[in-house]
Amino acid sequence: MIAHDVVIIGGGLAGLRAAVGLAQRWDVAVLSTVHPLRSHSGAAQGGINAAIGNAPDGRDDTPEKHAFDTVKGSDYLADQSAVALMCQRAPEAVYELEHWGAAFSRFSDGRIAQRPFGGAGYPRACYAADRTGHILLNTLYGRALRSGVTFHDEWTVTRLAVADGRFHGLIAYDLRRGRFETIAAKVCLLATGGYGRVFRNSTNALINTGSGIGIALKAGMAVKDMEFIQFHPTTLFGSNILITEGARGEGGHLLNRQGERFMERTASRMMELAPRDIVARSIQTEIDEGRGFEGGHVLLDLRHLGSATIHQRLPAIRQICIDFAGIDPIDAPIPIQPGQHYSMGGIDTDVTGRTQVDNVYAAGECACVSVHGANRLGGNSLLDTVVFGRLVAEDINRRADELQDAPSESVLHDHWKLHCGRVDRLFSRPRGVTHNPLRDALRQVCSEKVGIFRREADLSEAVDAIRALRQQYQQVRCRSAVAPFHYEILHVLELEAQLDLAWITAAGALARQESRGSHSRRDFPARDDLRWLKHTVARLVEGELTLDYTGVDTSHYVPSERTY
Repeated sequence: MIAHDVVIIGGGLAGLRAAVGLAQRWDVAVLSTVHPLRSHSGAAQGGINAAIGNAPDGRDDTPEKHAFDTVKGSDYLADQSAVALMCQRAPEAVYELEHWGAAFSRFSDGRIAQRPFGGAGYPRACYAADRTGHILLNTLYGRALRSGVTFHDEWTVTRLAVADGRFHGLIAYDLRRGRFETIAAKVCLLATGGYGRVFRNSTNALINTGSGIGIALKAGMAVKDMEFIQFHPTTLFGSNILITEGARGEGGHLLNRQGERFMERTASRMMELAPRDIVARSIQTEIDEGRGFEGGHVLLDLRHLGSATIHQRLPAIRQICIDFAGIDPIDAPIPIQPGQHYSMGGIDTDVTGRTQVDNVYAAGECACVSVHGANRLGGNSLLDTVVFGRLVAEDINRRADELQDAPSESVLHDHWKLHCGRVDRLFSRPRGVTHNPLRDALRQVCSEKVGIFRREADLSEAVDAIRALRQQYQQVRCRSAVAPFHYEILHVLELEAQLDLAWITAAGALARQESRGSHSRRDFPARDDLRWLKHTVARLVEGELTLDYTGVDTSHYVPSERTY
Protein backbone atom coordinates (compact mmCIF):
# COMPACT_ATOMS: atom_id res chain seq x y z
CA MET A 1 0.00 0.00 0.00
CA ILE A 2 1.16 3.51 -0.90
CA ALA A 3 0.46 6.48 1.39
CA HIS A 4 0.44 10.25 0.90
CA ASP A 5 -1.12 13.12 2.84
CA VAL A 6 -2.97 14.55 -0.18
CA VAL A 7 -3.75 12.82 -3.47
CA ILE A 8 -4.77 14.90 -6.45
CA ILE A 9 -6.49 13.02 -9.26
CA GLY A 10 -5.73 14.78 -12.53
CA GLY A 11 -2.60 16.53 -13.79
CA GLY A 12 -4.22 19.52 -15.50
CA LEU A 13 -4.22 23.13 -14.39
CA ALA A 14 -6.63 22.78 -11.44
CA GLY A 15 -4.73 19.84 -9.99
CA LEU A 16 -1.31 21.38 -10.54
CA ARG A 17 -2.26 24.75 -9.05
CA ALA A 18 -3.60 23.00 -5.94
CA ALA A 19 -0.46 20.84 -5.73
CA VAL A 20 1.81 23.89 -5.83
CA GLY A 21 -0.19 25.51 -3.03
CA LEU A 22 -0.02 22.40 -0.83
CA ALA A 23 3.50 21.10 -1.34
CA GLN A 24 5.15 23.32 1.29
CA ARG A 25 3.13 21.68 4.08
CA TRP A 26 2.00 18.25 2.87
CA ASP A 27 3.23 15.13 1.13
CA VAL A 28 1.36 15.66 -2.15
CA ALA A 29 0.94 13.20 -5.01
CA VAL A 30 -0.65 13.82 -8.41
CA LEU A 31 -2.15 10.82 -10.22
CA SER A 32 -2.70 11.28 -13.94
CA THR A 33 -3.91 8.92 -16.68
CA VAL A 34 -1.40 10.57 -19.02
CA HIS A 35 1.75 12.58 -18.46
CA PRO A 36 0.61 15.92 -16.98
CA LEU A 37 1.85 17.86 -20.01
CA ARG A 38 -0.61 15.86 -22.12
CA SER A 39 -3.56 16.87 -19.92
CA HIS A 40 -6.49 18.42 -21.73
CA SER A 41 -5.79 21.85 -20.17
CA GLY A 42 -3.06 22.15 -22.78
CA ALA A 43 -5.68 22.21 -25.55
CA ALA A 44 -7.07 25.58 -24.41
CA GLN A 45 -5.95 28.06 -27.01
CA GLY A 46 -7.38 31.55 -26.83
CA GLY A 47 -6.82 33.12 -23.41
CA ILE A 48 -7.51 33.53 -19.70
CA ASN A 49 -9.82 36.33 -18.57
CA ALA A 50 -8.72 38.96 -16.05
CA ALA A 51 -9.66 42.61 -15.63
CA ILE A 52 -6.08 43.93 -15.63
CA GLY A 53 -7.01 46.99 -17.71
CA ASN A 54 -4.71 46.58 -20.69
CA ALA A 55 -7.34 47.25 -23.38
CA PRO A 56 -5.63 48.76 -26.45
CA ASP A 57 -8.27 51.51 -26.65
CA GLY A 58 -7.69 52.55 -23.04
CA ARG A 59 -11.13 51.58 -21.73
CA ASP A 60 -11.29 50.85 -18.02
CA ASP A 61 -12.14 47.28 -17.04
CA THR A 62 -12.90 46.07 -13.50
CA PRO A 63 -13.57 42.75 -11.75
CA GLU A 64 -17.17 43.91 -11.26
CA LYS A 65 -17.63 44.35 -15.02
CA HIS A 66 -16.03 40.95 -15.57
CA ALA A 67 -18.47 39.46 -13.06
CA PHE A 68 -21.48 41.06 -14.73
CA ASP A 69 -20.46 39.76 -18.17
CA THR A 70 -19.99 36.28 -16.67
CA VAL A 71 -23.38 36.27 -14.94
CA LYS A 72 -25.15 37.59 -18.03
CA GLY A 73 -23.34 35.08 -20.20
CA SER A 74 -24.44 32.29 -17.85
CA ASP A 75 -28.07 33.26 -18.58
CA TYR A 76 -28.26 34.14 -14.88
CA LEU A 77 -27.83 30.58 -13.61
CA ALA A 78 -24.34 31.17 -12.18
CA ASP A 79 -24.06 31.73 -8.43
CA GLN A 80 -23.14 35.37 -8.32
CA SER A 81 -21.04 35.46 -5.14
CA ALA A 82 -18.86 32.66 -6.53
CA VAL A 83 -18.53 34.55 -9.81
CA ALA A 84 -17.57 37.75 -7.96
CA LEU A 85 -14.88 35.86 -6.03
CA MET A 86 -13.42 34.31 -9.20
CA CYS A 87 -13.31 37.64 -11.04
CA GLN A 88 -11.81 39.43 -8.04
CA ARG A 89 -9.04 36.82 -7.87
CA ALA A 90 -8.39 36.89 -11.63
CA PRO A 91 -5.76 39.67 -11.91
CA GLU A 92 -3.74 38.17 -9.06
CA ALA A 93 -3.89 34.75 -10.73
CA VAL A 94 -2.61 36.08 -14.06
CA TYR A 95 0.25 38.07 -12.50
CA GLU A 96 1.20 35.05 -10.39
CA LEU A 97 1.48 32.89 -13.51
CA GLU A 98 3.46 35.64 -15.23
CA HIS A 99 5.92 35.83 -12.31
CA TRP A 100 6.31 32.05 -12.40
CA GLY A 101 7.39 32.25 -16.04
CA ALA A 102 4.27 32.12 -18.22
CA ALA A 103 5.23 33.74 -21.54
CA PHE A 104 2.17 35.85 -22.29
CA SER A 105 1.98 37.77 -25.55
CA ARG A 106 2.80 41.46 -25.15
CA PHE A 107 1.77 44.77 -26.56
CA SER A 108 4.57 46.95 -27.94
CA ASP A 109 4.90 48.77 -24.61
CA GLY A 110 5.53 45.51 -22.75
CA ARG A 111 2.13 45.05 -21.10
CA ILE A 112 0.38 41.66 -21.19
CA ALA A 113 -1.69 41.59 -24.38
CA GLN A 114 -5.48 41.21 -24.15
CA ARG A 115 -7.95 40.34 -26.89
CA PRO A 116 -11.78 40.42 -27.12
CA PHE A 117 -13.70 37.22 -26.42
CA GLY A 118 -17.36 36.36 -26.84
CA GLY A 119 -19.86 37.92 -24.44
CA ALA A 120 -17.28 40.29 -22.94
CA GLY A 121 -17.70 44.04 -22.86
CA TYR A 122 -13.93 44.56 -22.77
CA PRO A 123 -10.85 42.93 -24.30
CA ARG A 124 -9.86 40.98 -21.17
CA ALA A 125 -8.52 37.63 -22.45
CA CYS A 126 -4.80 37.50 -21.65
CA TYR A 127 -3.16 35.18 -24.15
CA ALA A 128 0.01 33.48 -25.29
CA ALA A 129 -0.57 33.54 -29.06
CA ASP A 130 -3.06 30.66 -29.52
CA ARG A 131 -1.28 28.24 -27.17
CA THR A 132 -2.33 29.73 -23.84
CA GLY A 133 -3.30 26.49 -22.09
CA HIS A 134 -0.11 24.79 -23.24
CA ILE A 135 2.02 27.64 -21.87
CA LEU A 136 0.22 27.72 -18.51
CA LEU A 137 0.36 23.93 -18.17
CA ASN A 138 4.14 23.90 -18.69
CA THR A 139 4.53 26.77 -16.23
CA LEU A 140 2.61 25.04 -13.43
CA TYR A 141 4.11 21.61 -14.09
CA GLY A 142 7.60 23.06 -13.73
CA ARG A 143 6.53 24.85 -10.55
CA ALA A 144 5.11 21.61 -9.13
CA LEU A 145 8.32 19.69 -9.85
CA ARG A 146 10.33 22.44 -8.21
CA SER A 147 8.01 22.27 -5.16
CA GLY A 148 8.65 18.54 -4.65
CA VAL A 149 5.27 17.17 -5.74
CA THR A 150 5.26 13.40 -6.42
CA PHE A 151 3.80 12.33 -9.77
CA HIS A 152 2.26 8.95 -10.55
CA ASP A 153 1.93 9.19 -14.32
CA GLU A 154 -0.23 6.71 -16.26
CA TRP A 155 -2.30 5.81 -13.22
CA THR A 156 -6.10 5.89 -13.40
CA VAL A 157 -8.23 6.03 -10.26
CA THR A 158 -11.13 3.60 -10.38
CA ARG A 159 -12.64 3.81 -6.90
CA LEU A 160 -12.67 6.07 -3.84
CA ALA A 161 -12.59 4.39 -0.43
CA VAL A 162 -15.30 6.18 1.55
CA ALA A 163 -16.90 5.01 4.79
CA ASP A 164 -19.42 6.89 6.93
CA GLY A 165 -19.08 9.95 4.73
CA ARG A 166 -15.28 10.19 5.12
CA PHE A 167 -12.49 9.61 2.61
CA HIS A 168 -9.73 7.11 3.46
CA GLY A 169 -7.95 6.48 0.19
CA LEU A 170 -8.44 5.16 -3.31
CA ILE A 171 -7.82 2.31 -5.72
CA ALA A 172 -5.94 3.04 -8.94
CA TYR A 173 -4.76 1.08 -11.95
CA ASP A 174 -1.06 1.40 -12.72
CA LEU A 175 -0.97 1.11 -16.50
CA ARG A 176 2.75 0.43 -16.78
CA ARG A 177 2.65 -2.52 -14.38
CA GLY A 178 -0.84 -3.71 -15.21
CA ARG A 179 -2.07 -3.90 -11.62
CA PHE A 180 -4.45 -2.21 -9.21
CA GLU A 181 -2.95 -0.46 -6.18
CA THR A 182 -4.35 1.03 -2.98
CA ILE A 183 -3.30 4.51 -1.90
CA ALA A 184 -4.08 5.78 1.59
CA ALA A 185 -4.51 9.53 2.03
CA LYS A 186 -6.05 12.09 4.34
CA VAL A 187 -7.41 14.35 1.58
CA CYS A 188 -8.35 13.92 -2.06
CA LEU A 189 -8.87 16.49 -4.83
CA LEU A 190 -10.76 15.43 -7.95
CA ALA A 191 -9.49 17.49 -10.89
CA THR A 192 -10.26 15.10 -13.72
CA GLY A 193 -11.84 17.36 -16.35
CA GLY A 194 -15.08 16.99 -18.27
CA TYR A 195 -16.93 14.20 -20.01
CA GLY A 196 -17.05 15.34 -23.63
CA ARG A 197 -16.33 11.88 -25.00
CA VAL A 198 -19.91 10.95 -24.20
CA PHE A 199 -20.60 12.78 -27.49
CA ARG A 200 -19.53 11.74 -30.98
CA ASN A 201 -18.37 15.18 -32.18
CA SER A 202 -16.19 16.75 -29.50
CA THR A 203 -13.12 18.95 -29.13
CA ASN A 204 -12.20 16.96 -26.01
CA ALA A 205 -9.19 14.71 -25.65
CA LEU A 206 -9.81 10.96 -25.59
CA ILE A 207 -9.11 10.95 -21.85
CA ASN A 208 -12.15 13.19 -21.14
CA THR A 209 -14.43 10.30 -20.27
CA GLY A 210 -15.92 11.68 -17.07
CA SER A 211 -14.41 8.89 -14.98
CA GLY A 212 -13.65 11.24 -12.08
CA ILE A 213 -17.24 12.47 -11.89
CA GLY A 214 -18.35 8.85 -12.16
CA ILE A 215 -16.34 7.67 -9.16
CA ALA A 216 -17.63 10.68 -7.20
CA LEU A 217 -21.21 9.60 -7.93
CA LYS A 218 -20.41 6.05 -6.80
CA ALA A 219 -18.95 7.46 -3.56
CA GLY A 220 -22.19 9.27 -2.76
CA MET A 221 -21.49 12.78 -4.06
CA ALA A 222 -24.07 14.88 -5.91
CA VAL A 223 -23.62 16.43 -9.34
CA LYS A 224 -25.16 19.70 -10.44
CA ASP A 225 -26.51 21.22 -13.69
CA MET A 226 -25.38 18.36 -15.90
CA GLU A 227 -27.91 19.21 -18.64
CA PHE A 228 -25.85 22.27 -19.59
CA ILE A 229 -23.38 21.19 -22.29
CA GLN A 230 -21.41 23.78 -24.25
CA PHE A 231 -21.06 23.34 -27.99
CA HIS A 232 -18.14 25.37 -29.30
CA PRO A 233 -19.18 27.27 -32.43
CA THR A 234 -15.97 26.70 -34.38
CA THR A 235 -14.43 23.25 -34.65
CA LEU A 236 -12.63 22.12 -37.78
CA PHE A 237 -15.13 20.40 -40.08
CA GLY A 238 -14.58 16.65 -40.21
CA SER A 239 -12.22 16.35 -37.24
CA ASN A 240 -13.75 18.66 -34.60
CA ILE A 241 -10.34 20.02 -33.63
CA LEU A 242 -10.85 23.28 -31.75
CA ILE A 243 -10.50 26.54 -33.69
CA THR A 244 -10.03 29.07 -30.92
CA GLU A 245 -12.47 31.85 -30.18
CA GLY A 246 -9.35 33.99 -30.41
CA ALA A 247 -9.70 33.73 -34.20
CA ARG A 248 -12.97 35.66 -33.93
CA GLY A 249 -11.46 37.86 -31.22
CA GLU A 250 -8.84 38.93 -33.74
CA GLY A 251 -11.62 39.83 -36.18
CA GLY A 252 -12.57 36.64 -38.04
CA HIS A 253 -15.90 36.57 -39.90
CA LEU A 254 -18.47 33.76 -40.10
CA LEU A 255 -19.93 33.29 -43.59
CA ASN A 256 -22.71 31.10 -44.97
CA ARG A 257 -23.01 29.73 -48.51
CA GLN A 258 -24.37 33.07 -49.74
CA GLY A 259 -21.35 34.88 -48.35
CA GLU A 260 -23.44 36.56 -45.62
CA ARG A 261 -22.16 37.43 -42.16
CA PHE A 262 -25.25 35.76 -40.76
CA MET A 263 -24.56 36.66 -37.10
CA GLU A 264 -26.16 40.02 -37.86
CA ARG A 265 -29.54 38.28 -37.63
CA THR A 266 -29.08 37.07 -34.04
CA ALA A 267 -26.46 39.35 -32.44
CA SER A 268 -26.34 42.57 -34.45
CA ARG A 269 -24.15 44.40 -31.94
CA MET A 270 -21.53 41.79 -31.00
CA MET A 271 -21.79 39.69 -34.18
CA GLU A 272 -19.21 36.85 -34.09
CA LEU A 273 -18.30 37.79 -30.50
CA ALA A 274 -21.67 36.94 -28.99
CA PRO A 275 -21.55 34.21 -26.31
CA ARG A 276 -20.87 30.69 -27.51
CA ASP A 277 -24.37 29.32 -27.07
CA ILE A 278 -25.81 32.02 -29.34
CA VAL A 279 -23.12 31.66 -32.01
CA ALA A 280 -23.35 27.84 -32.02
CA ARG A 281 -27.12 27.93 -32.44
CA SER A 282 -26.81 30.50 -35.23
CA ILE A 283 -24.32 28.33 -37.12
CA GLN A 284 -26.44 25.22 -36.67
CA THR A 285 -29.52 27.12 -37.89
CA GLU A 286 -27.70 28.15 -41.07
CA ILE A 287 -26.78 24.52 -41.67
CA ASP A 288 -30.24 23.16 -40.82
CA GLU A 289 -32.01 25.69 -43.05
CA GLY A 290 -29.84 24.95 -46.08
CA ARG A 291 -27.55 27.97 -46.05
CA GLY A 292 -24.48 25.97 -45.08
CA PHE A 293 -22.09 24.05 -47.30
CA GLU A 294 -22.25 20.41 -48.36
CA GLY A 295 -21.78 18.04 -45.44
CA GLY A 296 -22.97 20.59 -42.87
CA HIS A 297 -20.57 23.45 -42.23
CA VAL A 298 -20.04 27.20 -42.65
CA LEU A 299 -16.86 29.22 -43.12
CA LEU A 300 -14.60 31.14 -40.74
CA ASP A 301 -12.78 33.72 -42.81
CA LEU A 302 -9.46 35.11 -41.51
CA ARG A 303 -7.99 36.23 -44.83
CA HIS A 304 -8.65 39.92 -44.22
CA LEU A 305 -6.52 39.81 -41.02
CA GLY A 306 -3.41 39.49 -43.11
CA SER A 307 -0.45 37.15 -43.02
CA ALA A 308 1.43 39.00 -40.26
CA THR A 309 -1.46 38.84 -37.74
CA ILE A 310 -2.11 35.17 -38.43
CA HIS A 311 1.59 34.27 -38.11
CA GLN A 312 1.97 36.25 -34.89
CA ARG A 313 -1.30 35.63 -33.04
CA LEU A 314 -2.80 32.45 -34.56
CA PRO A 315 0.18 30.29 -35.57
CA ALA A 316 -1.16 27.04 -34.11
CA ILE A 317 -4.53 27.49 -35.81
CA ARG A 318 -2.78 28.00 -39.15
CA GLN A 319 -0.76 24.82 -38.63
CA ILE A 320 -3.84 22.83 -37.61
CA CYS A 321 -5.64 23.93 -40.77
CA ILE A 322 -2.66 23.03 -42.95
CA ASP A 323 -2.09 19.65 -41.30
CA PHE A 324 -5.67 18.46 -40.87
CA ALA A 325 -7.63 20.22 -43.64
CA GLY A 326 -5.03 21.03 -46.28
CA ILE A 327 -6.02 24.70 -46.04
CA ASP A 328 -3.89 27.75 -45.29
CA PRO A 329 -6.17 30.31 -43.59
CA ILE A 330 -4.00 33.09 -45.00
CA ASP A 331 -5.37 32.17 -48.44
CA ALA A 332 -8.68 30.34 -47.84
CA PRO A 333 -11.54 30.36 -45.28
CA ILE A 334 -11.75 27.57 -42.72
CA PRO A 335 -14.68 25.09 -42.85
CA ILE A 336 -16.14 24.88 -39.34
CA GLN A 337 -19.07 23.30 -37.48
CA PRO A 338 -20.20 23.32 -33.83
CA GLY A 339 -18.92 20.52 -31.60
CA GLN A 340 -19.29 19.52 -27.97
CA HIS A 341 -16.65 21.40 -26.00
CA TYR A 342 -17.29 21.86 -22.26
CA SER A 343 -19.38 20.65 -19.33
CA MET A 344 -20.88 23.46 -17.25
CA GLY A 345 -22.15 20.86 -14.78
CA GLY A 346 -20.12 18.64 -12.50
CA ILE A 347 -19.54 17.58 -8.91
CA ASP A 348 -21.44 19.87 -6.55
CA THR A 349 -18.98 21.96 -4.50
CA ASP A 350 -18.78 25.19 -2.53
CA VAL A 351 -16.27 27.93 -3.37
CA THR A 352 -13.52 26.14 -1.45
CA GLY A 353 -14.04 22.98 -3.50
CA ARG A 354 -15.56 20.95 -0.67
CA THR A 355 -17.99 18.17 -1.64
CA GLN A 356 -20.54 16.25 0.43
CA VAL A 357 -17.87 13.71 1.45
CA ASP A 358 -15.47 14.78 4.19
CA ASN A 359 -11.96 15.48 2.89
CA VAL A 360 -12.87 15.13 -0.77
CA TYR A 361 -12.58 18.25 -2.92
CA ALA A 362 -13.24 18.93 -6.60
CA ALA A 363 -12.04 21.70 -8.91
CA GLY A 364 -11.88 22.55 -12.60
CA GLU A 365 -14.24 21.23 -15.25
CA CYS A 366 -15.24 18.16 -13.24
CA ALA A 367 -16.66 20.48 -10.54
CA CYS A 368 -19.66 22.81 -10.50
CA VAL A 369 -19.21 25.77 -8.13
CA SER A 370 -21.28 27.25 -10.10
CA VAL A 371 -19.47 30.07 -11.94
CA HIS A 372 -20.53 29.19 -15.48
CA GLY A 373 -24.24 28.57 -15.00
CA ALA A 374 -26.00 27.66 -18.24
CA ASN A 375 -23.24 28.92 -20.55
CA ARG A 376 -19.51 29.53 -19.99
CA LEU A 377 -17.79 32.54 -21.49
CA GLY A 378 -14.59 31.85 -23.39
CA GLY A 379 -11.52 32.67 -21.30
CA ASN A 380 -13.19 31.73 -18.02
CA SER A 381 -12.28 28.03 -18.02
CA LEU A 382 -8.54 28.55 -17.55
CA LEU A 383 -9.38 31.14 -14.90
CA ASP A 384 -11.70 28.69 -13.13
CA THR A 385 -8.92 26.08 -12.87
CA VAL A 386 -6.21 28.28 -11.39
CA VAL A 387 -8.46 30.30 -9.06
CA PHE A 388 -10.32 27.36 -7.55
CA GLY A 389 -7.27 25.11 -7.56
CA ARG A 390 -5.63 27.74 -5.36
CA LEU A 391 -8.74 28.12 -3.17
CA VAL A 392 -8.78 24.36 -2.55
CA ALA A 393 -5.14 24.50 -1.42
CA GLU A 394 -5.86 27.45 0.86
CA ASP A 395 -8.77 25.63 2.50
CA ILE A 396 -6.80 22.42 3.07
CA ASN A 397 -3.94 24.41 4.57
CA ARG A 398 -6.35 26.20 6.92
CA ARG A 399 -7.68 22.82 8.08
CA ALA A 400 -4.26 21.37 8.89
CA ASP A 401 -5.02 20.84 12.57
CA GLU A 402 -8.22 18.88 11.90
CA LEU A 403 -6.72 16.68 9.19
CA GLN A 404 -4.46 14.59 11.44
CA ASP A 405 -6.51 11.37 11.66
CA ALA A 406 -4.89 8.49 9.79
CA PRO A 407 -6.88 6.74 7.04
CA SER A 408 -8.37 3.38 7.96
CA GLU A 409 -6.50 0.45 6.43
CA SER A 410 -9.50 -1.82 7.02
CA VAL A 411 -11.76 0.51 4.99
CA LEU A 412 -9.23 0.51 2.17
CA HIS A 413 -8.98 -3.29 2.30
CA ASP A 414 -12.77 -3.70 2.18
CA HIS A 415 -12.99 -1.47 -0.90
CA TRP A 416 -10.09 -3.32 -2.46
CA LYS A 417 -11.92 -6.65 -2.09
CA LEU A 418 -15.13 -5.23 -3.57
CA HIS A 419 -13.24 -3.73 -6.49
CA CYS A 420 -11.26 -6.90 -7.20
CA GLY A 421 -14.46 -8.95 -7.17
CA ARG A 422 -16.02 -6.60 -9.70
CA VAL A 423 -12.99 -6.74 -11.99
CA ASP A 424 -12.79 -10.52 -11.72
CA ARG A 425 -16.40 -10.80 -12.90
CA LEU A 426 -15.57 -8.78 -16.02
CA PHE A 427 -12.90 -11.33 -16.94
CA SER A 428 -14.69 -14.50 -15.82
CA ARG A 429 -17.83 -14.22 -17.93
CA PRO A 430 -17.66 -16.98 -20.57
CA ARG A 431 -19.97 -15.00 -22.83
CA GLY A 432 -21.01 -11.38 -22.98
CA VAL A 433 -20.78 -8.19 -25.00
CA THR A 434 -17.78 -6.02 -25.77
CA HIS A 435 -17.79 -2.40 -24.68
CA ASN A 436 -17.09 -0.76 -28.06
CA PRO A 437 -20.56 -1.09 -29.62
CA LEU A 438 -22.19 0.21 -26.42
CA ARG A 439 -19.83 3.20 -26.31
CA ASP A 440 -20.48 4.04 -29.97
CA ALA A 441 -24.23 3.72 -29.52
CA LEU A 442 -24.11 6.02 -26.49
CA ARG A 443 -22.20 8.68 -28.42
CA GLN A 444 -24.68 8.53 -31.26
CA VAL A 445 -27.67 8.87 -28.93
CA CYS A 446 -26.17 11.87 -27.12
CA SER A 447 -25.15 13.63 -30.32
CA GLU A 448 -28.47 13.11 -32.08
CA LYS A 449 -30.91 13.46 -29.19
CA VAL A 450 -29.18 15.69 -26.59
CA GLY A 451 -27.47 18.19 -28.86
CA ILE A 452 -27.64 21.90 -29.57
CA PHE A 453 -31.42 21.89 -30.12
CA ARG A 454 -33.58 19.63 -27.93
CA ARG A 455 -37.16 18.34 -27.95
CA GLU A 456 -39.21 16.30 -25.49
CA ALA A 457 -39.58 13.36 -27.87
CA ASP A 458 -35.84 13.19 -28.57
CA LEU A 459 -34.90 13.52 -24.91
CA SER A 460 -37.40 10.83 -23.88
CA GLU A 461 -35.94 8.51 -26.51
CA ALA A 462 -32.44 9.31 -25.25
CA VAL A 463 -33.33 8.48 -21.64
CA ASP A 464 -34.89 5.17 -22.70
CA ALA A 465 -31.97 4.29 -24.97
CA ILE A 466 -29.40 5.04 -22.27
CA ARG A 467 -31.31 2.94 -19.76
CA ALA A 468 -31.26 0.07 -22.24
CA LEU A 469 -27.52 0.49 -22.75
CA ARG A 470 -27.01 0.45 -18.98
CA GLN A 471 -28.82 -2.90 -18.87
CA GLN A 472 -26.64 -4.26 -21.67
CA TYR A 473 -23.57 -3.06 -19.80
CA GLN A 474 -24.32 -5.62 -17.09
CA GLN A 475 -23.16 -8.28 -19.57
CA VAL A 476 -19.93 -6.56 -20.63
CA ARG A 477 -16.83 -8.73 -20.49
CA CYS A 478 -13.10 -8.18 -20.93
CA ARG A 479 -11.54 -10.40 -23.54
CA SER A 480 -7.85 -10.45 -22.58
CA ALA A 481 -6.02 -10.93 -19.31
CA VAL A 482 -4.75 -8.00 -17.24
CA ALA A 483 -1.30 -6.95 -18.40
CA PRO A 484 0.80 -3.78 -18.69
CA PHE A 485 -1.00 -1.04 -20.63
CA HIS A 486 -4.26 -2.99 -20.58
CA TYR A 487 -6.51 -0.21 -21.83
CA GLU A 488 -9.53 -2.46 -22.30
CA ILE A 489 -10.19 -2.74 -18.57
CA LEU A 490 -10.00 1.04 -18.21
CA HIS A 491 -12.35 1.62 -21.13
CA VAL A 492 -14.84 -0.86 -19.69
CA LEU A 493 -14.78 0.80 -16.27
CA GLU A 494 -14.97 4.29 -17.79
CA LEU A 495 -17.98 3.30 -19.90
CA GLU A 496 -20.01 2.73 -16.75
CA ALA A 497 -19.33 6.33 -15.69
CA GLN A 498 -20.20 7.60 -19.17
CA LEU A 499 -23.53 5.80 -19.10
CA ASP A 500 -24.34 7.30 -15.71
CA LEU A 501 -23.39 10.84 -16.78
CA ALA A 502 -25.27 10.61 -20.06
CA TRP A 503 -28.36 9.38 -18.22
CA ILE A 504 -28.23 12.30 -15.79
CA THR A 505 -27.64 14.79 -18.62
CA ALA A 506 -30.57 13.56 -20.71
CA ALA A 507 -32.93 13.23 -17.73
CA GLY A 508 -32.05 16.70 -16.47
CA ALA A 509 -32.59 18.17 -19.93
CA LEU A 510 -35.94 16.41 -20.25
CA ALA A 511 -37.12 17.71 -16.88
CA ARG A 512 -36.02 21.34 -17.52
CA GLN A 513 -38.94 22.74 -19.51
CA GLU A 514 -37.37 26.00 -20.65
CA SER A 515 -34.51 27.31 -22.78
CA ARG A 516 -31.54 28.77 -20.90
CA GLY A 517 -28.00 29.23 -22.16
CA SER A 518 -26.72 26.09 -23.85
CA HIS A 519 -29.96 24.22 -23.05
CA SER A 520 -32.22 25.09 -25.99
CA ARG A 521 -35.64 23.40 -26.08
CA ARG A 522 -37.57 23.74 -29.35
CA ASP A 523 -40.80 23.00 -27.46
CA PHE A 524 -40.01 25.48 -24.64
CA PRO A 525 -38.13 28.29 -26.43
CA ALA A 526 -38.35 30.93 -23.66
CA ARG A 527 -36.39 31.26 -20.44
CA ASP A 528 -38.68 30.72 -17.45
CA ASP A 529 -37.25 32.38 -14.33
CA LEU A 530 -40.46 31.82 -12.38
CA ARG A 531 -40.23 28.02 -12.56
CA TRP A 532 -36.66 27.24 -13.57
CA LEU A 533 -34.26 29.75 -12.03
CA LYS A 534 -32.76 26.88 -10.03
CA HIS A 535 -29.93 24.36 -10.11
CA THR A 536 -30.51 20.70 -10.91
CA VAL A 537 -28.90 18.42 -8.31
CA ALA A 538 -28.65 14.73 -9.23
CA ARG A 539 -27.63 11.65 -7.24
CA LEU A 540 -27.47 7.94 -7.82
CA VAL A 541 -29.09 6.11 -4.90
CA GLU A 542 -28.77 2.32 -5.13
CA GLY A 543 -28.53 2.62 -8.89
CA GLU A 544 -31.55 4.88 -9.29
CA LEU A 545 -31.43 8.49 -10.38
CA THR A 546 -32.91 11.26 -8.25
CA LEU A 547 -33.27 14.89 -9.35
CA ASP A 548 -33.64 17.71 -6.84
CA TYR A 549 -33.42 21.46 -7.19
CA THR A 550 -31.72 24.26 -5.25
CA GLY A 551 -31.83 28.02 -5.50
CA VAL A 552 -29.50 30.27 -7.49
CA ASP A 553 -27.52 33.05 -5.80
CA THR A 554 -28.77 36.28 -7.42
CA SER A 555 -27.36 38.58 -4.75
CA HIS A 556 -25.53 40.96 -7.12
CA TYR A 557 -27.55 41.29 -10.36
CA VAL A 558 -31.25 40.97 -11.12
CA PRO A 559 -31.90 38.52 -13.97
CA SER A 560 -32.80 40.34 -17.18
CA GLU A 561 -33.06 39.68 -20.88
CA ARG A 562 -29.83 38.73 -22.64
CA THR A 563 -29.21 40.89 -25.70
CA TYR A 564 -26.00 41.21 -27.70
